[in-house]
Amino acid sequence: MMDLARLDREYVWHPFTQMREWMGREPIVIVSGRGARLRDARGREYLDANASIWTNLHGHRHPALDRAVQRQLGKIAHVSALGLANEPASRLAERLVRMAHEHGATEIGPELGRVFYSDDGSTALEVALKLAYEVARRTGRSPRPRFLSLQGAYHGDTVGAVSLGHIDLFHRAYRGLLFRSDAVMAPYCYRCPYNRAKPERMDAREYRRCAWECLGQVERQLTRQRRKGHPYAAFVFEPLIQGAAGMIPQPPGWLRQATDLARSHGALLIADEVMTGFGRTGCGNQGATEPALADGRGQRGREASPATVSPQTAVGGRLLACQAEGVQPDLLCLAKGLTGGYLPLAATLTTPEVFGAFLGDYSEFKTFFHGHSYTANPLGASVALASLDLLESAGSCRARTRLEAVLRQELRTLWTLPQVGDVRQVGLVTGIELVRDWRTREPFPLELRAGTRVCEAMARRGVLTRPIGNVVVLMPPYCMTTNEVRRMVAALRQAVRSTLGRRA
Repeated sequence: MMDLARLDREYVWHPFTQMREWMGREPIVIVSGRGARLRDARGREYLDANASIWTNLHGHRHPALDRAVQRQLGKIAHVSALGLANEPASRLAERLVRMAHEHGATEIGPELGRVFYSDDGSTALEVALKLAYEVARRTGRSPRPRFLSLQGAYHGDTVGAVSLGHIDLFHRAYRGLLFRSDAVMAPYCYRCPYNRAKPERMDAREYRRCAWECLGQVERQLTRQRRKGHPYAAFVFEPLIQGAAGMIPQPPGWLRQATDLARSHGALLIADEVMTGFGRTGCGNQGATEPALADGRGQRGREASPATVSPQTAVGGRLLACQAEGVQPDLLCLAKGLTGGYLPLAATLTTPEVFGAFLGDYSEFKTFFHGHSYTANPLGASVALASLDLLESAGSCRARTRLEAVLRQELRTLWTLPQVGDVRQVGLVTGIELVRDWRTREPFPLELRAGTRVCEAMARRGVLTRPIGNVVVLMPPYCMTTNEVRRMVAALRQAVRSTLGRRA
């Protein structure tokens, strides 16, 4: 075993990893990367098929991002945000506010005018949670603020973020530490008990037969809580697609209708765009309504409110998933792709109304007592500015749209595999759900490690990604070429055949 692998096995504790299993083999030790490719300590090359856990947008060692870090290193690496300001963080805050207001966002919702920096997605959600909690109390809306999120929700691993989560495997061990939050049905079309359609060889959103019962449950939960005299302080959601839940996409129109319902009951909207932000979910507008087909597919019990999204105002296309359906949250959480995958940085954007609840004389102690040592780090802010320059460039949206189309075309080849139950794509986010047989949707028991074994077989073919249970995730960096996309999907196809082809 190489020295680097030995040191890792002896001293490093990896996240979301069964370490007894990890210590039984030699790990892949990544030492370098360029573009969509990674190289390990033995000189083997791999495709980065999950964008380094959903963070890397433009590829590794992008010259523009490298230069941004180097330029800032020539000035200063870190400045405290407690009592001091710095240039990159100030400029980035202005850019993020401008980004949030593109596509007519202020015509359809509140103005986002303030940016609070933190370190990662969990802390961005923690900030939003604390702000919404205190605003509900200070405005007299609720003396005991309560939050609503979706079944299968994952919003991070800090205690507040875990309290908003509803993945039993991840969260049950910490119940004694958590405050209670409520969960409401998520629109998981492939496994929805209200979907009357039999399995077909296409994304379940395309052939579902239902009356939007999932939205009815959202409405009933909001109504129940309001009748108790304690309306929800906020509704927390990932827009368009839930990530760690298993890459669960929302059918067109769900997001706009669900958030309209939450607003009508007085709840603030907290949008978790940690994974979905910065162009991951596509450039164009996903229509907020879909036609009810003659045979009843897609039929709803209520009509979706039409999105009033104006034509694209940025050359690089829309960068936020919320903008696809004309949803403007009260609190917007950003991380992961914010720096293009280079440095830890997160941001929580909010409104003048929320900001105003914390203004007062010193003696009133209305300050937001929350912060981090590396808040508004100038290195992270500098590379984030360079990443936004790339995203808003003339060719960025065109390149991402082409990559999305190539990926969609290649994913069609997976439908020939009986162990592929659902292929879910939103922009450049894809989840492939593995099942024993597509005709029955019977899942593999988690202890069989079907998704993990397939990803291990992909690694042997030179493609790296990580599963979520029985769901294999493909999330390529935006620089991935057509040939690399074909190689990525081919590796998955071959891995499923070799690993599960005999009905594991």
